[in-house]
Amino acid sequence: MLKRFASEAMKPTIPVSSWIERPGSSAGQSTIVSPMNSFATREMKNLFGEKLFSFPKPVELIQAIIEQGAPEDALVMDFFAGSATTAHAVFTCNAKDGGNRRFILVQLPEEIEKTSAAYSQGFKTIADLAKERIRIAGKKILGGECHIGWKKDVGFRVLKVSTTNMKDTYYRPDSLSQQGLLDSAENVKEGRTPEDLLFQVLVDWGVDLSLPISRQEVAGKTIFFVDGDEKHMALAACFDLDIDEAFVKQLAEYEPLRVVFRDAGFASDSVKINVEQIFAQKSPNTEVKVI
Repeated sequence: MLKRFASEAMKPTIPVSSWIERPGSSAGQSTIVSPMNSFATREMKNLFGEKLFSFPKPVELIQAIIEQGAPEDALVMDFFAGSATTAHAVFTCNAKDGGNRRFILVQLPEEIEKTSAAYSQGFKTIADLAKERIRIAGKKILGGECHIGWKKDVGFRVLKVSTTNMKDTYYRPDSLSQQGLLDSAENVKEGRTPEDLLFQVLVDWGVDLSLPISRQEVAGKTIFFVDGDEKHMALAACFDLDIDEAFVKQLAEYEPLRVVFRDAGFASDSVKINVEQIFAQKSPNTEVKVI
């Protein structure tokens, strides 16, 4: 906030950017120029057909903040996403100037009141409402006028915070029973999907979570390729069972920077032992990981 004396504000040049404008010479005071919350409520009604969220932020207000502080390749973060106005504003800014801004929104799955209009439309949490708002806003913006240089990227990825995929260790090695050893043969928690394992690996390795991910079938096995399917991709992952040396050799032909397998996925101990040697011969720059 900048405080100025009236005499200073009357100078012809004021080298300070501000949202505070004098509405008129006779008004006697300054006002903050920003759309009202009622305007934001109308925006929500235009998207969903009725009022589903109390006190949303106006898209135009967040757009103005982004335009002043975020260049065309900026990463915009909002730790209180609410109805996802920030994502809507980022899309709007990119469509306007052709930028490639990205966003990270964080929202707890706060439950919506069962008597509300949002709940009657099938939204159980605020996070559910935010995700749908991003989808609808993206489609609406794509249907309007867009900068000729804009990539028209309105996609987004939803991630949820959870515990590790690996089973917890409760006993010291010398206190384990035979049955305990058998139960520990599978080190991944029940109910965890290959996608769960993949994103844990991405986090552990510090790989950008927004990179493109493709799924392909090779020799009857499912492989996740991160950052395209060309040579020198960021990562290749296979969490299937019964992995043999023939399959490992095929995978090595892709020469990924990193490759990851499931510890219990190898057909035999000899295959597990030979994996690093196979990649050392066929793709020496590949880092091998087993979880």
